Amino acid sequence: MFWRVASFLFCQLVGGLAGWWLAGDAGAEVGIILGGVTWFVFDLLRAARFLRWLRRGAESEVPVRSGLWGESGERVRKALRARDRATQEAGERLQAFLAAIQASPNGVVLLDAEGRIEWCNETAGAHLGIDPQRDLLQLIGNLLRDPAFAAYQGQADYSRDVVVTGRDSSPSRPLRVSVQLHPYGHGRKLLLSRDVTSVEQAEAMRRDFVANVSHEIRTPLTVLGGFIETLQNLPLPEVDRARYLDLMAQQAQRMQTLVSDLLTLSRLEGSPLPGLSDWTPVRQLMTQCEQEARALSAVLGKATHEFSFDVAEDAELAGSPSELLSAMSNLVSNAVRYTPAGGRIQVVWRALADGRAEFAVRDTGPGVAPEHLPRLTERFYRVDRSRSRETGGTGLGLAIVKHVVQRHGAELRIDSTLGAGSTFAIAFPAARLRMVRRAANDASARPATAAP
Repeated sequence: MFWRVASFLFCQLVGGLAGWWLAGDAGAEVGIILGGVTWFVFDLLRAARFLRWLRRGAESEVPVRSGLWGESGERVRKALRARDRATQEAGERLQAFLAAIQASPNGVVLLDAEGRIEWCNETAGAHLGIDPQRDLLQLIGNLLRDPAFAAYQGQADYSRDVVVTGRDSSPSRPLRVSVQLHPYGHGRKLLLSRDVTSVEQAEAMRRDFVANVSHEIRTPLTVLGGFIETLQNLPLPEVDRARYLDLMAQQAQRMQTLVSDLLTLSRLEGSPLPGLSDWTPVRQLMTQCEQEARALSAVLGKATHEFSFDVAEDAELAGSPSELLSAMSNLVSNAVRYTPAGGRIQVVWRALADGRAEFAVRDTGPGVAPEHLPRLTERFYRVDRSRSRETGGTGLGLAIVKHVVQRHGAELRIDSTLGAGSTFAIAFPAARLRMVRRAANDASARPATAAP
């Protein structure tokens, strides 16, 4: 400001001196006025250049480098640069925020006060069938036509979510999506979506599991209760009394077997995976399976079963001995239970061409229809419930086999023809096998832990 005043006074002084030199005192007054006007015109020209620079966006160099206009231009340029940096940083933060939302496993949709889509991520598009580009500014109610959502959107209480059917849902692969609205701003809403298919399936499995366990335990408990009441209230002959006690023992054994299988499943799901340091001879496992199969056949009154146990090559398996025996024994026991008296049960251990080895159980039982095969390893799934109870099965044997197979990195194969028998085979990976000479195998044999 000092130099601005000084330059104005200097122009007047120069004009006054020039006027006095040319025309005396009268010329001095005119010169002072002309000097001030000259300074003012020059300053207006500088201001016009500064204004044109501002109108062009102030992107080029400041046209006036000195004086008040030069300082103002420099300050404006610094302010604009700071604003551009702040805008750029804000844009980068916004892009990072949007990228984070895009990467979210949950769907996010921004709705305006009228319910139109302002923005949504790809996850929400997959959940709800929305195109993030094409459907911008479309009403969410026109795109998500589920009646449950329409009723939910029309109410004022958004404290809970609503579950709707996903876009790609099908009878074979249902997709269930949880949707919840969160009001914010001036009438705007944030819609969050989450895939809850697995949660609902787990809840359904839990309900089915509890119902199945309750049903399986209630039947023998009812039988036990009836026999106990009979023994308490009626004087029975010793023969009838012994028969009732025998039936009660069978029902108690059935419940004990069920509880044992449940504990086995629980232990399999909660324990670490078996390592590769504990080796068990296959021939020992086969021997124990054969002993248990023949004993079970006698108990069931099917001692006329024709058994064949064949170990093509001596080998050792790495893993948990009790789990391996449990899986193999369950397959053999199932064959014994469901093969009629006089039927043939063949158990084979053989090496495969790809370096793996296979434990296979073939029977001449009634077989299983193709529609039942995918569900055989589900807990408590039975093709024929009445026949399963007659044989004493719990419905958990193949579920145990599936868990053991998965924990050892093996593969379970089921082949069955209705009326012609079934084959259940476990293919063990090469990493869990080692071949041994017969003499070495006999010397290193050790008994496997009995299956629960």
